[in-house]
Amino acid sequence: MIVAASWSGGKDSALALWRAIAAGARPLALLNMSDESGQRSRSHGLRPEVLAAQADSLGIELLTGQASWADYEQVFVGALHGLRARGVEQVVFGDIDLDAHRFWEEKVCVRAGLQAWLPLWQASRRSLVDEMIGAGFVARLSTVREDALPASFLGRTLDADCVTELEALGVDPCGEGGEFHTVVVDGPLFRQPLTLQTGDIHRHGGCAFIDFYPR
Repeated sequence: MIVAASWSGGKDSALALWRAIAAGARPLALLNMSDESGQRSRSHGLRPEVLAAQADSLGIELLTGQASWADYEQVFVGALHGLRARGVEQVVFGDIDLDAHRFWEEKVCVRAGLQAWLPLWQASRRSLVDEMIGAGFVARLSTVREDALPASFLGRTLDADCVTELEALGVDPCGEGGEFHTVVVDGPLFRQPLTLQTGDIHRHGGCAFIDFYPR
């Protein structure tokens, strides 16, 4: 089965891809969506050079669609049509249990003649975090919603100690409520770990995010 992965650069998209490959999928490409400038990913605010470094370590082609929120769906579906023309049959998504997300993913895939595949669907959120850590994935917090978490969590590795602290604060360890996002820097799919240095902290819309740069 030839697949493409909807790629945020974070832990859930990485774990979903890992599960799909374990089930026999052959990934052709990673599909990431950026803002109109192409300088920030739409979902996690990552810089393109970080996403490129991930793709290089994974050995999988990175495709990027640039879009505003107004034309996001149109650009995404256009990218899916291009992937279908190259032999892709299914698109892997990292969503866990948000019905609205699954509805949208299935809708856009149908428009492009593809199937949506959600390998993490309906799994326990805590069990997925434990699986991710146990499998050897290394994820660092890249964004926090400041009404849920202080900016001091930015840049931290999502390890067992961090998960314990998150739960003590009443924060979902998967961040499914939008409390935080991550960037994956190593794991069983990576040929070599990413070495990222941190830069400035920016704030927008109640969130704080930190710049990462490959060394």
